[in-house]
This record gives sequence, C-alpha cells and structure tokens, in this order.
Amino acid sequence: MQILRTYPFKRPRYPFAPDGERSVARAYSRAFSRARRLVYVEDQYFWSDLVAATLADALRREPGLQVIALVPRYPEEDTRVGGPPMKHGQRVAWERLKEAGGDRFTMFDLHNAEGTPIYVHAKVCIVDDEWMTIGSDNLNLRSWTHDSEITCAVVDPHGELPRELRTSLWAEHLGLPDDDPRLTDLDDPVDLWTSRVGAPGSRVQAHEPPSLPRRTTLWARPAYRYAYDPDGRPRRLRGTTDF
Repeated sequence: MQILRTYPFKRPRYPFAPDGERSVARAYSRAFSRARRLVYVEDQYFWSDLVAATLADALRREPGLQVIALVPRYPEEDTRVGGPPMKHGQRVAWERLKEAGGDRFTMFDLHNAEGTPIYVHAKVCIVDDEWMTIGSDNLNLRSWTHDSEITCAVVDPHGELPRELRTSLWAEHLGLPDDDPRLTDLDDPVDLWTSRVGAPGSRVQAHEPPSLPRRTTLWARPAYRYAYDPDGRPRRLRGTTDF
C-alpha cells in the first residue's frame, strides 16, 4: 500500500514540498504504462488532454488493452457558464482516447431504477485487477498537479482486493449477480458493458461528451485551460508530459 499526494508548486513554497508533490500523477502514469488488459475508472470529471495522453499511449502500445470510464451524465456545474468548459475538457479527453483505442475505449454514465441520472462522485481506478486507487484525486491536470489531494494505492499481484472491488461495482452497475462468471472475464469487458445498456436491472448508459459549437468553444477552451484545469507544476515542466 502507498499513500500518494498532490501539492502544487507555489510561492511562498511549502517547506515540506518546495517544488510541490506529484506522486499521484507519477503512480498513475507508471500503472498505465504497465497496463495490459483493462483500465477501469470511476471519475467525477475525467478530463485533460495531458492526462488522457497517458492512457492513449497505453492503448496504442497494447492492442489487447481496453479502457472503461464511468462518469456523471451531466457536469457538476451544468450552467451556461460552468457547463461548456467542463464539457469541452471531457470531449478533448474522449476524442484523444477514441482516436488511440477506437472501440477499445468506452465511456458510460449511471441512472437509478426510475431512470434518474446518478451523479458519479467516485475516484476509483483499477488496472489489470492488480493495482487500484481510491482517494480524493480526479483524472485531470488539476488533481495531478494543482490541488491538494491524497489517495491510497494498493498493489496486489494476486488480484484479490482489486478484483473483488471491481466485480462488486460491476455487479451493481450492470445488474448482474455477484457470481456471474462474466464479471471476472477480462477478455472483452467492453462488450459486456455494451451488452448491458438497456438490459433489465442495468443502470448503465453509453456516454459521449457533446461536441460544442465553434463559437462556444472559443471561450470555453481558455476557461477550461486556465480556470477549470490549471497546471500546478513548476514552470520548467509545463508544456511537457513529465510530472
């Protein structure tokens, strides 16, 4: 088990982290670089082209890798001002991963038995049923470099804890019994999720972030970049893929 943190680079500097700390980002990057079969994410935001690039590299490297993301159906602040920057950021990540993985990348959201959308506030990531994290960080540049975050990462080569967490979540979301053998099969998890859209008892729906009108994108892009997903790394690292 490892405790991971994010602290931004700031002035005056933190005495305990003069250049900030980005162990959250480094741990995710390393885990994604070693992923072979499945990356499963439940995330409140799931945006950032830089963060998505780490997953896109993994999809291009490993032809058998599949990535499943579970996000809220609507942004936290789905207003005329707050909604577009969040939708733009998620669309950028979605397009980058679709380009890299095609049908091997899918995104879903949730609803309850009455069809009311469920707001996904979780921050969970499971890789190959061997590595998992639960904490306060989201998959975006803000959580990886700018805000103060803490998360717990677990490496379990036997896969017991990561697998138990993943299968229990999938059973609930997909409306399947806990002992359904499909839950432990990592050969084609995307097909399982896709087949459960609209199935009895299932809570999942396919999610595609909207493509914004060009006029909206003109102001939403800089708002997203500088206000919603700022870069908290030291200046020498900004513009790079290093953390």
